[in-house]
Amino acid sequence: MPAAYELIDEKGVEMLDKETVKELDRRHVVHSWSIQEKLEPLVVEKSEGMYFWDADGNKYLDFSSSLVNMNVGHQHPKVVKGIKAQAEKQCYIHPGIACTARVELARDLAELTPGDLNKFFFTLGGADANENALKFARAYTGKTKVLTKYRSYHGATYGAISMSGDQRRLPVEPGIPGVRFFLDPYCYRCSFGLEYPSCNLRCVNHIEEIIGYEGAQNVAAVLIEPMTGAGGFFAPPDGYFQRLREICDKHDVLLITDEVMVGCGRTGKWFAIEHYKGVLPDMMTLAKGLTCGYVPIGAVAISDRIMDKLGKEMLYAGLTFNSHPLACGTAKAVLDVYKEDKLIEASANNGAYLKPRLQKLMDKHVCVGDVRGTGSFFCLELVQDRATKEMLKPEISGTLAKRLMRKGLSTNVMANRLFIGPPFIATRDDLDKGLAIIDGVLGEVDQQL
Repeated sequence: MPAAYELIDEKGVEMLDKETVKELDRRHVVHSWSIQEKLEPLVVEKSEGMYFWDADGNKYLDFSSSLVNMNVGHQHPKVVKGIKAQAEKQCYIHPGIACTARVELARDLAELTPGDLNKFFFTLGGADANENALKFARAYTGKTKVLTKYRSYHGATYGAISMSGDQRRLPVEPGIPGVRFFLDPYCYRCSFGLEYPSCNLRCVNHIEEIIGYEGAQNVAAVLIEPMTGAGGFFAPPDGYFQRLREICDKHDVLLITDEVMVGCGRTGKWFAIEHYKGVLPDMMTLAKGLTCGYVPIGAVAISDRIMDKLGKEMLYAGLTFNSHPLACGTAKAVLDVYKEDKLIEASANNGAYLKPRLQKLMDKHVCVGDVRGTGSFFCLELVQDRATKEMLKPEISGTLAKRLMRKGLSTNVMANRLFIGPPFIATRDDLDKGLAIIDGVLGEVDQQL
């Protein structure tokens, strides 16, 4: 670093002013999902609880849990204490060795995961959890193809983005072989032009049709989010997952549920698949809420039935940082916070508070075409016209995040979808404050229309 950038405080700690941080960022840091030359990132100096502060002292309410992962809020003292304790005890030991942090986390997860999902392969995040789940499915079934939804997002690494129907897949194609897509259970914009329940679940029966075209002898798994996250947060209609489970069993296809975003309490239950009575996946992937972003980790939860076979064979999967002790210790601390502070219940209660208030926003603002969600995750779908459902034009939707930030609210806006996913620690005052800011910005959009 050039000498001009070196600022040291009285304790010998390096200090950088805002302009220096911005300059070094432009020179050396490559940011995700952005045009680098146009980027003007906010310089954030501290975060705590529901809020973070920029270098100018402006305060922002985090209404999206950062990237829908900061479930326990920023700088939770119990989690920070857990990180320190694990760091003092053991920062790292290679994955081939058993250690306390690994086995304690696996034990605690096994007490929470549904059915016989009792074995865990720990990864660095959600993307490589999904990639390894595909590896396990191929190894177990001897088949190669995987089916996923068009409005799905399973991660940004090469294999994970190949399995994502999301438009972000297109610039990096061709992807990995063997991936096929099916249409979504998206009732607001039904691809089949039907209405539930008279549709007779055409969207799920369509999956069986595709399995037939691809050859059931070739299809290893269906990888699906129990509730679609980045694609617009919508839940399949009643009966969808029960029928999907039947289809998978009939054709000897594994069902893998991606709980990276919607797991760990985000929907008001420990795992989103629990909203569908009697449905158990063969594998389940986790990440975001497992450590709430404090330290990177992901996991594949694997059924005993699958591991009974794979446990007798060479496992062709491994990572230098797989089951990292510091991450495992952090995840255990987060699980303890969920339980001790009753945050899963808090997430459900916040959802019950938010839902009628968001419905009132829809009744008030003509730009809101649909409101959907549960627990601590909701989506407002914004439209030019409710009757035609024409999506809000990019020149308007593209400004929403900045408008909200100027009023002190940080949340995610993707295309015409405004997401609301606060940390589970949110108070009623926090929720009311965030909704009031959104209300004001939606009023501005109404005027533009």
